[in-house]
Amino acid sequence: MKALVVDDTLTSATLVSHQLRKIGIETFVARDGAEGIELFKQHRPDLILLDVIMPGLNGYEVAKRIRQLERDGEWTPIIFLTARTSDEDLERGIAVGGDDYLVKPVSEIVLTAKVRAMQRIAQMRYSLVVLTRRLDEANRELTRLSSVDGLTGIANRRQFDEFLQREWSRGVRHESKLSLLMCDVDFFKQYNDFYGHQAGDECLRAVAQALANRVKRPTDLVARYGGEEFAVILPDTDREGACRLAEAMRQDIQQLAIEHRAGIGVVTLSMGVATVMAARSAPGPLALVRAADGALYEAKARGRNRVVAQVELSEAQ
Repeated sequence: MKALVVDDTLTSATLVSHQLRKIGIETFVARDGAEGIELFKQHRPDLILLDVIMPGLNGYEVAKRIRQLERDGEWTPIIFLTARTSDEDLERGIAVGGDDYLVKPVSEIVLTAKVRAMQRIAQMRYSLVVLTRRLDEANRELTRLSSVDGLTGIANRRQFDEFLQREWSRGVRHESKLSLLMCDVDFFKQYNDFYGHQAGDECLRAVAQALANRVKRPTDLVARYGGEEFAVILPDTDREGACRLAEAMRQDIQQLAIEHRAGIGVVTLSMGVATVMAARSAPGPLALVRAADGALYEAKARGRNRVVAQVELSEAQ
């Protein structure tokens, strides 16, 4: 433990420092308020013993400045040392950030007891800070897990819904285009029946990874929509750009060359594309999902393993 003693009286500073060292506390001494503030910045002590009456900056002002210099979550116990004994002086010392108040000359027994008490308070506070940080980390992890699909590791349906609503609102503010891809693994039920559910899970993981790898912008989102169906949200993307990405994704899945004897030789993907110019008068995000779903249904009806794009919703109104 390190302590900072700020006292312009040499005798008092020397006595207090000696008493602190006797109980194993490393001590730094400042002869005025300005020096005390500089030593605080340099050493970040665990405890400060601060004289009230000093030339230049008095102890009250020094205490206020130290509190301003403390980082988020940081707290340094401050004990005032003074010959003043009025209730008003004590009240002012606590008001400016002090934690205790000792009257000079300081008894060695009283000083030791006060320092030990501050040590216990500091330790309890530190334990609470550590516990709070662990709880924050646990909450962040729970939030992350609640947004991630357990099988594939990409975003789940909950995150998809929240992200789509958020991007729709942002698109309305900026009058930008929003595109959505809906994707379905072709003949996946037959794949599961033929190869088994474990192989089916591996297939979905491979498809999800390939889709995620193709998306390069941090503003885009690839999600598992449900079962063997995936969705890709593309903010600030027009119909042509969405179609190019969808075709690249379709080819990526085919090039995985995952054997599918119950289908068309290898695992493939059917994809529907829908785009809207986000605006308050435009169809909302649910209409965008329905349009992309309709395009996906058409892609499957045309023979699967293809991309079908709807006319932009804003143009169709």
